[in-house]
Amino acid sequence: MIRLLPGFVFLVITFAVAAIGAQFMPGPWYAALAKPAWTPPGWLFGPVWTVLYVMIAISAWLVWQRQRRVSPALALWGAQLVLNGIWSWLFFGLERPGLAAIDIVVLLAMIIATALAFARVSRPAALLLVPYAIWVSFATALNLAIWRLNA
Repeated sequence: MIRLLPGFVFLVITFAVAAIGAQFMPGPWYAALAKPAWTPPGWLFGPVWTVLYVMIAISAWLVWQRQRRVSPALALWGAQLVLNGIWSWLFFGLERPGLAAIDIVVLLAMIIATALAFARVSRPAALLLVPYAIWVSFATALNLAIWRLNA
């Protein structure tokens, strides 16, 4: 049971960030924006992010299992999580897709850096971040396209 406690802590941290981001949801402003034809339906985002957030938390837990300390790899994990949470505020809260684009590009770089750092500690932890990096790559393209279409 005590071995699972850090896993629960990583889930709580990850979903706390998700909850903060969820305070800034698409609304009338977003609905009125021009979007590319390849924009996914709104209902898809919740399930995808739920699965990704679980994978993000598990990846950190796997690294913790190996290192048992807050390491540079876990510091990167925390930094990318902060950037993740800030994106919703920038894009939906402030209605600033340009600022959100800067954030998401840095977020993607930070996810890749985290995965590379995790790979040195736990290959499964790094692999759990691959779908996240792919999704954020797609989200980056979408963010940039929306910014360009509405500039």
